[in-house]
Amino acid sequence: MAPRKKTTSKTTAIRASSARGKKPVSKKSTGSHSAKPFRLTWVKTLIILCVFALCGAIWQSLFRPLSVAATGTMLQIKSGQTYSGLIGYLAQRDMIHFPFILKIYRNIFIHNTLKAGVYEIPAGINASKLLRLLNDGKLAQLNRVLLVEGMTFNQFKQRLAAHPDIKQTVLNLSDAQILAAAGIPKAYPEGWFAPDTYMFSTGVSDISVLKQVYEKQEQILGQEWKGRAADLPYRSINDALTMASIVEKETGSDGERAKVAAVFVNRLKQGMRLQTDPTVIYGMGAQYNGNITRKDLETPTAYNTYKIDGLPPTPIAMPGRAAIHAALHPANIDAVYFVATGTGGHKFSRTLEEHNAAVQSYLQVMRSKRNGS
Repeated sequence: MAPRKKTTSKTTAIRASSARGKKPVSKKSTGSHSAKPFRLTWVKTLIILCVFALCGAIWQSLFRPLSVAATGTMLQIKSGQTYSGLIGYLAQRDMIHFPFILKIYRNIFIHNTLKAGVYEIPAGINASKLLRLLNDGKLAQLNRVLLVEGMTFNQFKQRLAAHPDIKQTVLNLSDAQILAAAGIPKAYPEGWFAPDTYMFSTGVSDISVLKQVYEKQEQILGQEWKGRAADLPYRSINDALTMASIVEKETGSDGERAKVAAVFVNRLKQGMRLQTDPTVIYGMGAQYNGNITRKDLETPTAYNTYKIDGLPPTPIAMPGRAAIHAALHPANIDAVYFVATGTGGHKFSRTLEEHNAAVQSYLQVMRSKRNGS
C-alpha cells in the first residue's frame, strides 16, 4: 500500500504557530479605523469653541461700549486710587465684564499711575479707550467744592454760587423750584445733601452738582436706615435725618455723637421736650446775631424745641454719615441731660440734680477762664 501523502492544513499551521509562542495574524476590525478621526474632530471643535469664547470675553471686556448714560457721566479719581481698585469699582456697578482681562490689558499697555481728578466719560466709550484716557491724564479736572458737615442749604447754595467754574442756572430760584428743576422728589432741601469734598469739570451746571450731592446723601441714609437699631422713636426716615442734623450741630466729637443721640432719643421716648439750642438758632434765621438769649428761648417758632413737642418739622443742617449713624444707633445709656464741661466734651446726666451740678461746674470753669486763673 502506497504511503499517504503528508499534508498540512491551515488549522494545523495556526496551531503550530501558536505552540511556538507566535500570535496569529488577523485583520483589524473595521471600527478601529473611525475612532481616531472622531477624537480629532471633537478636540478641534472644543478648541474652536474656546477660541470663540475667549474672543467674546475679550470683546466684552475691552471693546464693548460701557454702560454709560447717553449724556455721559463724570468719573472721580481720588488721590492714591489704583487701576485695580478702579476696575473693581466699575465691575461692581456692572459697567464692565470680565475685569481680569482688563487687568491683564492694563498690565501690558498702561504703565502710568492714575492721576487724581474728574474725568468726563462720554457715551459709547469702551474700557480700553477709558484706560488710555485715564493714562493720558490731561483731561482731568481738579475743580473742587467742599461741603462741610453742619452747613445749611442756604450756605450750600452760596458756596455753589461763589464757585467760578460752576454754571449757575437755578440757584436764584426758590428752594421748591430748585428741587423741581433738579428732579429731587423732596418737599424741602434741608439735610438732603451729603457733606464731602466733590470734584467737577469746568462748566458743570449747578443742577448736576445738586443731583450728585443729593444722590450720595440718599444712598447713605438708605444704607444706614436698613441697619438701624430697634425701638427708635422715629415715624419715618425723615425724622431720623432731622435727628441726625441736631446731633451734627450739637457735637463734632466722634466719641460723643452716639451719646448725644441717646439723650434726645430718651427724651422723645419719655415725652420730654428736646430743648436744644441749635434748633432755636435755626428758627431765628437771619435774626440770629451770634448770641442766644433767654428771650430767644422763650420766643415760639416752628423750630424752638423749648416750646414745641417732639422733633422740628425739618432738619436744621446737612448731617454727615457719622451723625446719621449715631441717630440710628444711639448709645445704650439712660441720660436725658448733657452740658458742656468747659474743658472739652460734655457731661451726661440721668437726673435734673446731676445736671444742675454739672451746669454749676461748667459756669465755674468759665468764670475761672474769664478771670485768667
